Amino acid sequence: MSIWWSLHLRREAASVPLARRLLIGTMETAGVDPDISYDLSVALSEACANAVEHGGDATHGGSSEAYRVTAYLDGEKCRIEVTDSGPGFTRAPGVRPARTDAEHGRGLCLIRELADHVHIGSKPGRSGTVVSFDKILKWRKDAPLMAV
Repeated sequence: MSIWWSLHLRREAASVPLARRLLIGTMETAGVDPDISYDLSVALSEACANAVEHGGDATHGGSSEAYRVTAYLDGEKCRIEVTDSGPGFTRAPGVRPARTDAEHGRGLCLIRELADHVHIGSKPGRSGTVVSFDKILKWRKDAPLMAV
């Protein structure tokens, strides 16, 4: 059983809960364990929030720039990719622990804690960042679309 979807979203704060609700709804319908769904939805929210805040193209500016979210539920794994049009990274992003009272700077750390595998890098050949992460799925006993 495979499910995938892709969204092209405006870099606006309202797009973050939209992407999160779609992911949760997809996983709930498929029968994914609620704890796994929650972990992935938090990681997705953090990746989307980073794209909204940092993912704009300075040459075009404004909040009308978009980013893309793609989710794949394939067999026993879910992979999520969030791609933006920002400046990207000139070097590999260091993920250092944020202070516990910090209001910013915890997103990449949370993604790394909640997912099984994380890759953060620049888009090949152009500006922008790709955050991809995956997690092994667990299924509810009554899962209608459980991987066989």
